[in-house]
Amino acid sequence: MGARMDRHELLARARDYVARESDRGFREEVEALLAAADKSEALAELEERFYRDLEFGTGGLRGVIGGGFNRMNSLVVKSATQGLSTYLIKAFPEKAASGELQAAVAYDSRRFSAEFAEATALVFAANGIKTWLFSGMRPTPQLSFAMRRLGCDTGVVVTASHNPPQYNGYKAYWNDGSQVIGPHDEGIIEEVGKVKTIAEISRQEALDKGLLKIIGADMDEAYIAMVKSCMFRPDLIRAKGAEVKIVYTPLHGTGAMHVEKALGDLGLDVITVPQQREGDGSFPTVAFPNPEEAAALDMAIQLGKKEGADVVMATDPDADRFGIAIPDGKGGYALVTGNQTGALLADYIFLSLKEQGRLPKNAAMINSIVTTGMQKKVAQMHGVDCAECLTGFKWIADVMRKWEIGLAAGDPSARAFVFGTEESYGYNISGEVRDKDGISAAALTAEMTLYWRSLGKSLLQRLDELYMECGYWQELGISKYFEGPSGAATMKKIMDGWRAAPPKTLGGIAVAKTRDLERGADGLPASDALQFFLADGTVVSARPSGTEPKIKFYATCCADARSLGLEAAKAEAAHKLDAIARDVKRAIGN
Repeated sequence: MGARMDRHELLARARDYVARESDRGFREEVEALLAAADKSEALAELEERFYRDLEFGTGGLRGVIGGGFNRMNSLVVKSATQGLSTYLIKAFPEKAASGELQAAVAYDSRRFSAEFAEATALVFAANGIKTWLFSGMRPTPQLSFAMRRLGCDTGVVVTASHNPPQYNGYKAYWNDGSQVIGPHDEGIIEEVGKVKTIAEISRQEALDKGLLKIIGADMDEAYIAMVKSCMFRPDLIRAKGAEVKIVYTPLHGTGAMHVEKALGDLGLDVITVPQQREGDGSFPTVAFPNPEEAAALDMAIQLGKKEGADVVMATDPDADRFGIAIPDGKGGYALVTGNQTGALLADYIFLSLKEQGRLPKNAAMINSIVTTGMQKKVAQMHGVDCAECLTGFKWIADVMRKWEIGLAAGDPSARAFVFGTEESYGYNISGEVRDKDGISAAALTAEMTLYWRSLGKSLLQRLDELYMECGYWQELGISKYFEGPSGAATMKKIMDGWRAAPPKTLGGIAVAKTRDLERGADGLPASDALQFFLADGTVVSARPSGTEPKIKFYATCCADARSLGLEAAKAEAAHKLDAIARDVKRAIGN
C-alpha cells in the first residue's frame, strides 16, 4: 500500500491500529491524532503514519519509532515475528512438530530496543520456538555468533544500525547466522503480509515452559575468546602493546563492553570517550551515530589529540560498523575510509598468513560491487583471489556459505574464505560470524597498528606504499533522499530513466559498458542496481538503499601513482570524481 488514500480509509486504518495495539504509549499517539483529525496538520501526520504498512524488506524492518502501521512499534514488531515464525514452521515442519526449533534475539541501545526484543522473543515462544534472549544490549555480530553456537534456526536483532535516534529496526537472520536472502526473504515477506492474529504468551509462562532462555556472560566469554583467536601476533601485543595508545568511542552504543574486554585481555590499553561510553538511544553528543560521518568522531579525535593516540576508533550503535582516524603528522587526524581500512586489513591479513605459512592455496576474499577496486589489486599482490557480490553483508555471507558447501563436496571452484569487506565500514575476519563485525575489526586494527609501528611505519605510510604498488584509488559517494508517500515512485522513475537512456559519458569519460542487475548478471543475483564501466577503468554504480528512502551513487577510480607520483595521482583522481559528481547531481536534480 503506497498510494494516497481518502480520508475515510485513512481514519479507518488508524482506528484499526488503535484497536490492535497493546502498547499504551503508541496507542495514545494515534488516538490524539484521531481526536484532532479535523486539523490539516493532524491529518497530514496520520497520512504519513498510515499511507502504507512499514515494509518488511529483504533484511527486515526499519523506520521511525511511533504509533501507526508505517512506524516501528510493538504491533508492527509482533506482526513481523508472527510471519517469520509461520514461515519457519513451514520451512522445518519436522523440527516444529518435535519442538526443536530455536531462535536467538539481541538488541542495541536504541529507544524501545529492549521492549521490541522481548516482544519478539515472546511471539517466537508463543509459536513453540525455544528462544534465547540476551540479558542486555549486545552487538549485532554477537547475535550471529550466538546463533551458530546454539544451533538456532532463525534470529533477530533489534537495531537501526547508524540511523538517527528517531529510528529503530529489526534484522532477521537464517540458520547459518547471516541475514535472510532468497528464497527465504520473499517467503517471510509473504507470511508477514498475511498475518491476521498474533500468538501471545507471558514472559513468566514462557520461562516456566522452557521456551524462553536468558543468555549473557557465558556467550560473552565465548565471543571474546573468538575475537582473540583471530589475532596473528599476540606475543607482539604482550611485549609491546603498551606502546600503542588507542582512543575509542562506541557512540552511545553496544561496543564498549566487548572492545574494552577483548583489547584489554590481549594487553592493550583502551581509553574510551567517557561522554559516549554508556548506551543511550538519544545519542546526545552526535547528530548521526555513524563512524562514516566525520562529525561523529570529533569528540574521540579531540581526546586522541590530548592523549597522543596512535589510532582513534569508533563503532556504530550495534557495533557492526567500524571506523578509524590516524595521526596525519601535522598535529591532526586523518579519517580513513571504509575502502581504505578494508585494503589495509586485507594486506595485513594476507601478509600475516603468508609469513606464518597458513595462507591456503585457494585463499580468497570477498567484497561488494561498489567497494574500491584497490582491494582486488591488494589481493592479487599477495596471490589471493577476490570475489565480488551484491551490496550488503548478507551477500558476502552467501558466498561464504557456498564456498563452505563447495569445499565439503570437493568442488574445485570453491575457495577458502579469509576476509570479507564492503565500503560502508564493514569487515569480517572470522567464519564464526556471518555478518560485519566491528569488535573483531577493532582488535585486528589495533594489532595491525602495533605491527607497522614495530617496523617504523604508521598506517598512513603503509597505505601510501600500497598506493605506489596498486595505484592511487579514490572513491565518491552521493546520496539523495526521497521521503514520504511519493518517494518510492520518484526513485523508481530515476532508475527507470537511467535504464532507458544510459549515459554515454560520465565526467567526460566514455561509458564502455553498462551492467544492469535488475534480472541478475555475470553470476550475480537480481538487484535494483546499475553499473557503468568507464573507458579508463572507473566504475560508477547506482542503487536505491535497502534500508533508507534514498538513492545512492558510488564511483571508484584509479590513477597511476608510479608514473605520476602520489600527489599528482591524487589530483588526477579528484579531478575525475569532481566531474562525475557534477554529471550525477545534474541527472538527479541535486
